[in-house]
Amino acid sequence: MTQAPATTRAARRQHDREIVMLAVPAFGALVAEPLFVMADSAIVGHLGTAQLAGLGVASALLTTAVSVFVFLAYATTAAVARRVGAGDLQAAIRQGMDGIWLALLIGATVIAVVLPSAPALVDLFGTSDTAAPYATTYLRISSIGIPAMLVVLAATGVLRGLQNTKTPLYVAISGFVANGALNVGLVYGADLGIAGSAWGTVIAQWGMAAVYLVVVVRGARRHGASLRPDTAGIRASAQAGAPLLVRTLSLRAILLIATAVAARLGDADIAAHQIILSLWSLLAMALDAIAIAGQAIIGRYLGADDPQGARAACRRMVQWGIAVGVVLGLLVIVSRPLFLPLFTSDSTVKDTALPALIMVALSQPICGVVFVLDGVLMGAGDGPYLAGAMLVTLAVFAPLALLVPTFGAGLTALWGAMTLMMTVRMLTLLLRARSGRWLVTGATR
Repeated sequence: MTQAPATTRAARRQHDREIVMLAVPAFGALVAEPLFVMADSAIVGHLGTAQLAGLGVASALLTTAVSVFVFLAYATTAAVARRVGAGDLQAAIRQGMDGIWLALLIGATVIAVVLPSAPALVDLFGTSDTAAPYATTYLRISSIGIPAMLVVLAATGVLRGLQNTKTPLYVAISGFVANGALNVGLVYGADLGIAGSAWGTVIAQWGMAAVYLVVVVRGARRHGASLRPDTAGIRASAQAGAPLLVRTLSLRAILLIATAVAARLGDADIAAHQIILSLWSLLAMALDAIAIAGQAIIGRYLGADDPQGARAACRRMVQWGIAVGVVLGLLVIVSRPLFLPLFTSDSTVKDTALPALIMVALSQPICGVVFVLDGVLMGAGDGPYLAGAMLVTLAVFAPLALLVPTFGAGLTALWGAMTLMMTVRMLTLLLRARSGRWLVTGATR
């Protein structure tokens, strides 16, 4: 068997080191984020069922509001990484500041919408009369933290673009610890109830934003970058993020359609679907960590006018995505009997979930390719193509998913449609990756 040349093996080892260096801390930071909601739920849950129900509704609204603007992290990572590759750290940080100013503007707008409309938004969820006041209280107070959450997204993108994923990990862990301590102290020590939980989370979020701002501002001063808002730069950040917003909204629509279809299948199906969706989201975080590494690495290579390096890095990351996907799929299959009892003791729900979990397991290598190539094309600033590809995927998935109840199929068929959806995404992304049209070099795309 012919051995790979030493230079090729050395290049692979270099790519592997970079991927691990960026992906492992990124995964830690991604996992820390949902722990905020889990900590709030554990603390508020002891106040009563109505309070916990209210928290559930408010958290769903807040999570949706923030996740829609995740492009603040993605677009900033790509733009900053390009300038890092070009050797212009001053412009890189200046670009990052534009993203942070955009985050503050969007956050202020969201507050202006949420504060007066909180009761109406809660009512849209069909919240019970007992839970609605708690949901409204939590939503109104927590909305004050939305600008901080968006600043965290943008600043995280700045640091990722600078090839630094360790600082976001440290900030996320510190924020989680502070959030838990503040919640316990305000909910029970100060006897503020669910309002205390909301204030604790807001304080923790602004504390995280403050830490990020200190780090970025120090970097700006070190490299002589201006901190003032630049209208043209903010506009450019918004334009780069707009296609990614379309992509994110399309993905959210797919997940909402899947949940709506599962609800029509029956109580056991929607319960099993929620369990599987939570697992699927956790698995996605492991794969998304590699995608984050891809955004930073690809942007740097293209900024350095090295398309061959970018293509080689892309190839190696796809191999990582497939390998991690295979491992995750095997873990799902092996852990099924242990995983389901953690969420339910209902045998009907377990029986419904088991075959659907097999479908999830089989799809993980496909998901690995999808997440990695998504990150690669984001790092290349190829947002318009990603938006178009996701709209095509939505157009394929929606009718298939909606036909599942019509033909009397169950949850396994629905997750089969989800697997087909990921397959369509994979094909569209592979076509783009192989075309080479994303290999646009230079400090700006």
